[in-house]
Amino acid sequence: MSASLSRAAAALLRWGRGAGGGGLPGAGVRAASSGSQAEQLDALVKKDKVVVFLKGTPEQPQCGFSNAVVQILRLHGVRDYAAYNVLDDPELRQGIKDYSNWPTIPQVYLNGEFVGGCDILLQMHQNGDLVEELKKLGIRSALIDEKDQDSK
Repeated sequence: MSASLSRAAAALLRWGRGAGGGGLPGAGVRAASSGSQAEQLDALVKKDKVVVFLKGTPEQPQCGFSNAVVQILRLHGVRDYAAYNVLDDPELRQGIKDYSNWPTIPQVYLNGEFVGGCDILLQMHQNGDLVEELKKLGIRSALIDEKDQDSK
């Protein structure tokens, strides 16, 4: 693993988390810092229930697709997720593409499993699969609460 990627990942962990954040700066990165790039990325995607690699931050996405992913997660009330800004480090940007064998950013991981990009998350949102996947993680979608309110 390159020192550059280790430093970037540590910095991203420190300030790149979604609203609700938490966790110690760099936690998880140091644990895997002696391993390969794939091992480090494996540790990052498994560290949190929901992990997003995006262009920008959840507070300030830098592309429309990243913004759409952030908005979908907000609609479901998912605020506590790890978010990594790939624009800060070209090695992280390419590394996550190689790791997932998926050519585009953003990339979404649920419980350490690669879900897909914006198009897949949007499809899951539209067909209700995202509610079910979040439920498996112990995350209750805010859309369920909204639907319950509408039916009363």
